[in-house]
Amino acid sequence: MQLVEPRPGRPVPIRITPLIDVVFILLVFFMLTSRLLPVSFMELSNSTGDTSSVTGEPIPEVVIQRDGQALWQGEAYAIEALVDRLRAGGVGEINLATESATQLTDFTQAYSQLSDSGITTHWKRSPAAAEQP
Repeated sequence: MQLVEPRPGRPVPIRITPLIDVVFILLVFFMLTSRLLPVSFMELSNSTGDTSSVTGEPIPEVVIQRDGQALWQGEAYAIEALVDRLRAGGVGEINLATESATQLTDFTQAYSQLSDSGITTHWKRSPAAAEQP
């Protein structure tokens, strides 16, 4: 009496068509569920006005100059010194603007340091920059 079936004499071929179907279904699934925007980019809101929506008081404006210095109340500061000065003055919200030839790295460094220090930072886009192509 034999309990196990004998092995077939030739090897059983592996059918590849169902495997390809599964791979395509997985590909479509991951394409639909993934984010298309890079996560490392900063999202900037440009809907801020010149006054605070809570108190109605003017929001201080800091201008990043070409050399990376920050201009606030007519004085130029390094970003680290500006953060200390704003904290000492009790400023919790600012509009951040740039001169026309300011480098992007200077802007992003200033924006990041101000935001990381707990100061709500809004990007104030100048009208002249909006008109340029």
